[in-house]
Amino acid sequence: MPSAQTMKLRSQNYQGNIKKQGKVPKSLIKKEENLPVGPILLGVFLFVVVGSALFQILNVASSGQEI
Repeated sequence: MPSAQTMKLRSQNYQGNIKKQGKVPKSLIKKEENLPVGPILLGVFLFVVVGSALFQILNVASSGQEI
């Protein structure tokens, strides 16, 4: 079990931190700027998806089939 002096110091630190709630400096707040996917990979993905959709539309239109 911690000593009385240790408990008193921890209690004082806790009370000091309670008074500081909401006043966290900007440097300590984590920034969420990391993108899960890079812009080049996103561009390639969009190119493939949009390109395949256009290719499918052109194939259906040229063959005369109903969608």
